[in-house]
Amino acid sequence: MTCLRNLIDEDSEINAKPIGPVSCIDVENVERPNKKVFSNGDLYVGDFKDVLPHGKGKYTWSNGMVYEGDWEAGKMTGKGLLLWPSGERYNGDISGGYLHGFGTLTSPDGSMYEGQWRMNIQHGFGRKKYSYSDVYEGEWKEGEHEGNGRYFWNNGNKYTGNWKRGKMHGRGVMEWVNGDKYNGCWLNGLRHGSGIYQYADGGYYFGTWTRGLKDGKGVFYPAGSKRPSLKKFCISLGYDNGPKSVLSQCSSLNLEGSTVKKRSVRRSVSEKISVSGVLRSSGRISHKSAESSRHSDSSKESMHHYSSGTFSFDSDGGQSEAQKSTAVVYEREYMQGVMIKERVRGYTELPKKAEKKTKHHAKETKKSSCFGIFKGKNSYHLMLNLQLGIRYTVGKITPVPKREVRTADFGHRARITMFFPRRGSQFTPPHKSVDFCWKDYCPMVFRNLREMFKLDAAEYMMSICGDDGLTEISSPGKSGSIFYLSLDDRFVIKTLKKSELKVLLKMLPKYYNHVKEHENTLITKFFGLHQITVHGKRKVRFVVMGNMFCTELRIHRRYDLKGSTHGRCTDKDKIHENSILKDLDLSYEFQMDKSLQKFFFHQIALDCNFLKSQHIIDYSLLLGLHFRAPEQLNGLLKPPMMPNTESSPAGQDGEVLFPSKGLLLVAHEPSSVSTDPGPHIRGRPLRAFSLGDKEVDVLVPGTGRLQVQLGVNMPAQANQKLSRDEADSAEVELFEVYDVVIYMGIIDILQEYNAKKKAEHACKSVKFDPLSISVVEPELYAQRFINFLKQKVFPEQP
Repeated sequence: MTCLRNLIDEDSEINAKPIGPVSCIDVENVERPNKKVFSNGDLYVGDFKDVLPHGKGKYTWSNGMVYEGDWEAGKMTGKGLLLWPSGERYNGDISGGYLHGFGTLTSPDGSMYEGQWRMNIQHGFGRKKYSYSDVYEGEWKEGEHEGNGRYFWNNGNKYTGNWKRGKMHGRGVMEWVNGDKYNGCWLNGLRHGSGIYQYADGGYYFGTWTRGLKDGKGVFYPAGSKRPSLKKFCISLGYDNGPKSVLSQCSSLNLEGSTVKKRSVRRSVSEKISVSGVLRSSGRISHKSAESSRHSDSSKESMHHYSSGTFSFDSDGGQSEAQKSTAVVYEREYMQGVMIKERVRGYTELPKKAEKKTKHHAKETKKSSCFGIFKGKNSYHLMLNLQLGIRYTVGKITPVPKREVRTADFGHRARITMFFPRRGSQFTPPHKSVDFCWKDYCPMVFRNLREMFKLDAAEYMMSICGDDGLTEISSPGKSGSIFYLSLDDRFVIKTLKKSELKVLLKMLPKYYNHVKEHENTLITKFFGLHQITVHGKRKVRFVVMGNMFCTELRIHRRYDLKGSTHGRCTDKDKIHENSILKDLDLSYEFQMDKSLQKFFFHQIALDCNFLKSQHIIDYSLLLGLHFRAPEQLNGLLKPPMMPNTESSPAGQDGEVLFPSKGLLLVAHEPSSVSTDPGPHIRGRPLRAFSLGDKEVDVLVPGTGRLQVQLGVNMPAQANQKLSRDEADSAEVELFEVYDVVIYMGIIDILQEYNAKKKAEHACKSVKFDPLSISVVEPELYAQRFINFLKQKVFPEQP
């Protein structure tokens, strides 16, 4: 018996899953006339070909469902109309029994989708009007908003930008009906990354957000103040490349040329700050269903979740009010929505400061960079060459059976060399870069190191060589090196000098044994050492390292600590969001659990002894700090009434209203934390004295449970004492004690104490205190480094 398959259930959800199983038609009893009633009660009226419906026809199922349209070899194919007993109606393309092509689906609740389909699922460009009058118009993927699209809420709010898995994700602009606008980055439906919030009264705030909360540094311009050029505006916050560095993450921010109408509006409590404390208004964030009323409320930031899977944010109205004097702007710093620092500046200072910084940066880069030939298009070619070479190397060495490294695997002669012509060859693919020669040093050693660090070869290759490419970042030091960051932030690629390459090759056997013996070493992880030769003479050497700051938490402060004092401070006018500060800039002391601290200094001593044995100096501890919002704000910020609805710790303009409690150490549970090896993960979980010497995790409110390892996710308390000069200055920091999560490791381990450095030491010792300069002999350098960490950074608890 031959069967015709009805691909549609009476109660199927068209946009959620394929249409269900079908009834069977006994075609043995089918007669050639255009009408036939079947034994199961189904009725077909239309054209046949042999024994199967073919051409135009109408099929009525016994359950009341009806299809009228084109048939081909017994299947619904072509144009057609489908009617369900529930009242749903589809009119459009059908292929092989599936909704496939362009069509319109109308539901009895009033919702309607008009657009492209693929295998019964909305896929492609389409427009959907929901039953509650919201409208989405844009790209779909597998039944969800994904790609570019616009969402219109019935209260007048509008979002235009990128979507992913049904949520606002990427670049986008949110416009509220009251006139407020946010233009910037989004992640999973929340403001996340750089952006500009423009208020209806003309004021605006440029800064960064994390999961919907202000987090990091920013500048607030009151209503009526003159706007600087976008380039100077970006540079004033530390984006040295101007708008380009911001636009790589956010949508274009068109601020220039717009005029602001001056208003005289009183400054609200939410924008005030004083040394004695912080006040906030008591707005809240609430979740409402699709059936809830959704009225615009400019004093709250409400998030509505509907059955469509979208979010609607009310604006941050009332946050921006004009100052009595529009000649000032406010440089601010936030942590999880809590403002912890404010610096009042004259408006004219910012452009001058930005211009001065730009000129200084350009001059310094031009003077120090030894890779000036790799600019613009050449820089892109260098990145592409790097990806092609690593893909070739990893693909070639990975299939080789694993074995212990031998003496012959080390040294500059242990290498793989390959020429990559642009047109391709028998061994290499064609590419869009220039011809280049690729050299991979010690491939077997680094293959074993990657496996030792539990790094999967495929993940390593995809992270660096994926289609999304690498991100070039500005050099934080004076070396002029070029830095690339993988898109997933797992790996940092740094160009090397010839002398640094030689040092690494020389110390590699000892380095291999050290990291093999000490799995908790704080020394930088190296994953590959390579060289590219362009045009037969220009050589670029680079090393692939683990990114110590690869974390979902925002790193608020970065320090490069050597233990020396001469020249180890940063000009305040040059400090920005991504600045790496130095020894004399550190105004905090950190208190850790006794066992964590003891284990840290034990490993530091081992690592310094290793570096001393290799005659290495100039290394430093790279310290990254994630600050938590001060817990003592709980009393200040608690609202007078607690709603019964589910609440989230965010309020107006992403400012916290219910600050989370401090960090909490708990017993380690492997099933509750991610144990996937990372580029900076080290060894096993640490043990804490406060929990009876048990292995521990740290609970980070708003983030989750993190595994505590040496230099990774380490909880501590940062203590700071404000001097009288700081308290009286225009820059005010409100709190002295913070909970912090610490990330750290030893970097820059490729400077040997050679004849050149000995001469530098002799020269500088005449002018400065010999103990204050960075260049000293290795044994003294190691001892000074450890003493500085013990006395100034992690002092023993009384």
